[in-house]
Amino acid sequence: MAARRSVAGIAAMVAGVAGVAVAAPSAYAADAVVSKGRAATASAGTAARAVDGQPATTWTSTGRAAQWLRVDLGAATAVSRIRLSWAAAYAGTYRLEASADGSTWTSLYATKTGNGKTDDLTALQGTARFVRLTATPRTTKGLALGELEIFGHKPESAPTPLPVPVPKGADLTADVAMRLVSSAENSSLDWRSQYQYIEDIGDGRGYTGGIIGFCSGTGDMLEVVEAYTTAVPGNALAKYLPALRSVNGTAAHTGLGTAFEAAWRTAATDPAFQEAQNEERDRVYFNPALAQAKADGLRALGQFAYFDAYVMHGPGNDAASFGGIRKAALAKAKSPAQGGDEAAYLTAFLDARVAAMRTEEAHSDTSRVDTAQRVFLTNGNLDLRLPLSWKVYGDPYTIAA
Repeated sequence: MAARRSVAGIAAMVAGVAGVAVAAPSAYAADAVVSKGRAATASAGTAARAVDGQPATTWTSTGRAAQWLRVDLGAATAVSRIRLSWAAAYAGTYRLEASADGSTWTSLYATKTGNGKTDDLTALQGTARFVRLTATPRTTKGLALGELEIFGHKPESAPTPLPVPVPKGADLTADVAMRLVSSAENSSLDWRSQYQYIEDIGDGRGYTGGIIGFCSGTGDMLEVVEAYTTAVPGNALAKYLPALRSVNGTAAHTGLGTAFEAAWRTAATDPAFQEAQNEERDRVYFNPALAQAKADGLRALGQFAYFDAYVMHGPGNDAASFGGIRKAALAKAKSPAQGGDEAAYLTAFLDARVAAMRTEEAHSDTSRVDTAQRVFLTNGNLDLRLPLSWKVYGDPYTIAA
């Protein structure tokens, strides 16, 4: 994601060592490895090597194309932790998903900031029979994963988790969230007109395009085009997939250029391409942000505060990413799920967000927080009831009731 106004910029989505997973209400320290020796399949290579309990034997692939690895746990399992032991050819961008039937998938974890070390992902929350890893290689050397270890327990054997307060009011809707974000990103509430948007804004992330500012240098633009091509083979953007894989992780335009920009705008009129953008937004940003917010006991305003932070800062754990901002807030105030006051916690979160923004000159204008989210908080509008009125960069906006 890249902000489109120079005063807004974007924090380093490629910073930090891991993304943010939904925190479980309680930890299950006794959970054991449930993936060893289980049936596994993959898009390439020998999948069984990733679950044989021997890190020295690796699941490998070649080339720059995204690859997937799927493990069948044999029965519904409450997954609380996943540990990935990467070899030299690791993925900087990858996601983990859970499924009950091997067809419909929900997100467990996603990151664009993998660093090749052992990724020990704790406090995950999800019930699944199948777990899928989808990873994008950094180079043409492909991927090498020594072991994928999934920890869990049978759902019926789990201790009774601590109660989490149920937020009052309706959850945040994608439309309201997108209009609020679009006021900062596009100086407009018409977020649907942005499917066709594409340009290089000079932030070191290559092209920025679409409704959330998918970037050619951070992998999500590639994922959008891959999903679109799966739905509509031979579309106007399909021929640019090799170039998108080649420039992933860089600011380069090699193999793209004005012809690619024209093809993007052409594709933007296709409902299938619009849906590919919507699905990437929901999978990487909207759904994880809302899941974490609801796990923290937050209502619609808090859900939006989390989503906006995901969009600008990315899902990493460093101080300038969403995970670091949330950690700083929790150090100052308890979340509602921990028995804390919702307004006090949101104040701490917004304070931490502003502090993170000010670490980069591109984010020196913090009005998307100060004259928008803080206004709603000061007015006690924790449910984001309409109408909403706010300002960003001095420009006024209203969403009518």
